[in-house]
Amino acid sequence: MREESALQSSIDDALAGTPPGRCVWIALSGGLDSSLLLTLAVDACRRHPRPLRALHVHHGLQAAGNDFARHCRRLASHLGVPLWVERVDVDRSAGQGVEGAAREARYAAFARRLAPGETLWLAQHADDQAETLLLAALRGSGVRGLAGMPSSRDGRGWRLARPLLGASRAALEAEAKRLGLAWVEDPSNADERLDRNFLRHRVLPLLETRWPAATPRLARSAALAGEADDLLDELAALDLARLGGDPALLPVVELQALSAPRQRLLIRYACQRLGLSTPPARRLESLLDQLEARVDGEVRVAWPGVEARVWRGHLYLLRPVEEGPSDDGRGGGWLEWPVAWDGQAPLATPWGVWNVTLRRDDGAAVSLRVAPRGGGERLRLAGRGRRDLKRLLQELEVPPWERGRLLVVHHGEEAVAVLAPSGRWRLAAEGWSAA
Repeated sequence: MREESALQSSIDDALAGTPPGRCVWIALSGGLDSSLLLTLAVDACRRHPRPLRALHVHHGLQAAGNDFARHCRRLASHLGVPLWVERVDVDRSAGQGVEGAAREARYAAFARRLAPGETLWLAQHADDQAETLLLAALRGSGVRGLAGMPSSRDGRGWRLARPLLGASRAALEAEAKRLGLAWVEDPSNADERLDRNFLRHRVLPLLETRWPAATPRLARSAALAGEADDLLDELAALDLARLGGDPALLPVVELQALSAPRQRLLIRYACQRLGLSTPPARRLESLLDQLEARVDGEVRVAWPGVEARVWRGHLYLLRPVEEGPSDDGRGGGWLEWPVAWDGQAPLATPWGVWNVTLRRDDGAAVSLRVAPRGGGERLRLAGRGRRDLKRLLQELEVPPWERGRLLVVHHGEEAVAVLAPSGRWRLAAEGWSAA
């Protein structure tokens, strides 16, 4: 089979894997790879109809950016594909370097544009995968990092795929020349101060003088690491199910019964399930050491965007606990208390918007007031009468850090519900239902 036919076959296979009638987006930078991907996608969609669109992200980092956008407009117009150009601001102060910050801004632009059920195609190829594996190895990454870029993944309601990941850059360039394609070269790709460019221009060519198949073999190693990572996810899912199934709440004794590698694996997996950043190696070891020292102590280990806390024999994984409302009656520096609420609309709080509802069992319309705990509140519970809220929280084993963020809902002068941001701790009075 000719190489160009193999490339088109890869695109046809990827298109067959998309839901009928759902839009396929091409991330179009204007370079060789994405220009070829769009061209091949147009051909495939003529034979196997799907809605096709292109998206160009203008990072505003270099003067040549306007040339990229112009080329993308010309190519999309020539091919008859609708094109959207998204301008983004790259936060260079985020501490992740220009490349990392640009990537974050780019993916945020993708998320804003794509609708649930749609698919985004990226044009990375086998050479990119080899570079990614080498970068991960040089950072000392584990199996997940060595797996490089997945051929596809789901997230945020839409699907991301890389249909050219098995092809070499040389094959893409040969096909682009055969088709007479034009593309733009990014001047920054020649800057060998950037790690990826140094590998591309210096390291990989040197490796290939000794091992001519170095690039495809490295890409193959990444694919095998990806399979191993999938198996580790399956193992972690089994362990999580045995420990109760809640990634935010892990029983310490059962966790410690696992081997140390499985403990580390499960905590990383739980963070990923919760959408939290995984702990750096040293933070993770510190957390496990403290679990060993104090099974029920006041353990708190933090890393960016996450807190791990232990209370009453359970490890809690959560976003950092913020300060509660201040004594002057203002919460989070912006919210006046009490807040009027109808029990149905999303509830604005100093800790974000809570999607919770509260209704009377008889269906009557209500006018509610929401405020932080003031002390002394009592809640009338079915079959138990009026109970002191402080004792109820102790009975329910509500962690101390959650108690500072509880909100009490009043109907007239009566407290009818208690709400917390985690959603795990909700109490409704007799005749009321919270969800």
